[in-house]
Amino acid sequence: MSAKLIKGTEIREAILEEITSEVAKIKEKHGVVPGLVTILVGESPASISYVTLKIKTAHRVGFKEIQDSQPENISETDLLALIDKYNKDESINGILVQLPLPKHINEKKVLNAIDPDKDVDGFHPVNVGRLMIGGSEVKFPPCTPAGIQEMIVRAGVKTKGAEVVVVGRSNIVGKPIANMMLQKGTSANSTVTVVHTGTKNMDQHCKRADILIVAAGVPNLVKPEWIKAGACVIDVGVNRVGEKISEKTGKKIAILKGDVDFEAAKDIAGYITPVPGGVGPMTITMLMLNTLKSLKFKLNIA
Repeated sequence: MSAKLIKGTEIREAILEEITSEVAKIKEKHGVVPGLVTILVGESPASISYVTLKIKTAHRVGFKEIQDSQPENISETDLLALIDKYNKDESINGILVQLPLPKHINEKKVLNAIDPDKDVDGFHPVNVGRLMIGGSEVKFPPCTPAGIQEMIVRAGVKTKGAEVVVVGRSNIVGKPIANMMLQKGTSANSTVTVVHTGTKNMDQHCKRADILIVAAGVPNLVKPEWIKAGACVIDVGVNRVGEKISEKTGKKIAILKGDVDFEAAKDIAGYITPVPGGVGPMTITMLMLNTLKSLKFKLNIA
């Protein structure tokens, strides 16, 4: 029997509806809405496309949204001054600087300049530390890991005592999701193993996972024989492996593959995410949720 699909597109819609409803209630009671500023430096088509989607989503859920586009040659000093301006702006609850930045700008310095209480991406060292401590200290978990955890929970997968294996140790996905899944709480409390390029017998580790989270960036890395029968498989990989002509538009589009051999894995796993349409749609959704949380922290409401 084929695995149950965990569709990020469907979960995204449910969460965005929840956010929209909550924003409307806060506006009625407190007279404010969450404010999000997106700072875009340069004119990279990929960055413009991604920022446009963020802006569209923010408008949909009722946020105040500012797109602050800056030229490619903006100085690091001027960009830091711009961030400081939004740090001090009481109407802004979330600050997002779209990456990558031009080579003459130190990305680390820029990200560290964002007020941790407005760092809705969850990349500031303060928020990384809060995530490590766990519990009530956590303010803004990184968006992709937060989306992964939300998908697991909403699919009804048991996490307490589960064997979780994370393939990949990136600062953006692998490390934070491993940390999140081992924390105490109803949506975690798991036993976690992280495997990577230096791991011996990676397949054996994966084979014992009740929940297998794969974020390696290698197409079809995980073979069907690596998967435990009935396991929940979360495929974070989005790998371009070629192009094809779209039947709808007649234009060339990318052929995408995950890190898991989906067609073979779906007949073994109990739950599995597709690529595309799985984890991807959750990232911007959780960015919206973090921005809403920022306003709620400021207003001291649950």
